[in-house]
Amino acid sequence: MAEFIELTAPDGLKFPAYQARPAGPPQGAIVVLQEIFGVNPHIRAVADDFAAQGYLALAPATFHRVKPGVELGYSPADVAAGVALKAAVEGLAPPGVMQDIQAAIDHALRAGTSGKVGLVGYCWGGLLAWRAACQLSGLRAVVPYYGGGMTRAVEIERTPTCPVLAHFARQDQSIPLEGVQAFQQAHPDVEVHLYQASHGFNCDHRSAYDATAAALARERTLAFFARHLA
Repeated sequence: MAEFIELTAPDGLKFPAYQARPAGPPQGAIVVLQEIFGVNPHIRAVADDFAAQGYLALAPATFHRVKPGVELGYSPADVAAGVALKAAVEGLAPPGVMQDIQAAIDHALRAGTSGKVGLVGYCWGGLLAWRAACQLSGLRAVVPYYGGGMTRAVEIERTPTCPVLAHFARQDQSIPLEGVQAFQQAHPDVEVHLYQASHGFNCDHRSAYDATAAALARERTLAFFARHLA
């Protein structure tokens, strides 16, 4: 069963999240962080897939603080709109959107998951996932996919407090390989994988979609969550 629910951040902001429930009792929960395109059909499908694997999946609307109801496609105009919205959220005073992500984690912790909560993020959501691994509480495992900005020095300086698996792409024009290498050197305990693919390779709604890379990354992600949310 899937539906939009309402969550409340620590500062009182109410915002929506897409929640997909498994057929039986959840074996844990996965918080899914959107790209710059909102909680659109692709992100909902990602949540549905985690629910099909037995997890309670929750995708919070991380643009809601600056613009409610965002659901974009992948045209150049949509990309431009998403980039602008991301900049607006990134410009919020701390804790900004991180408190919304904490609210989603807290909801997952209370939802009959025995405290077994993981988090995955894609593109901008991958950057937020990395920050969540370093700043937020209640997480057992985090998986950033090609997190834009993760390899900047200010982000590399962060220290995760839970296990992290990071997926990057060799042909990613927005994340230089030198940055990935610097990230790996600074965080030898983070499991890092590189794929012969481009940025956005997991999204089957985008021209960058790579079925082979997406399937392998999904397999590794599910195995990682199975280990740490057991």
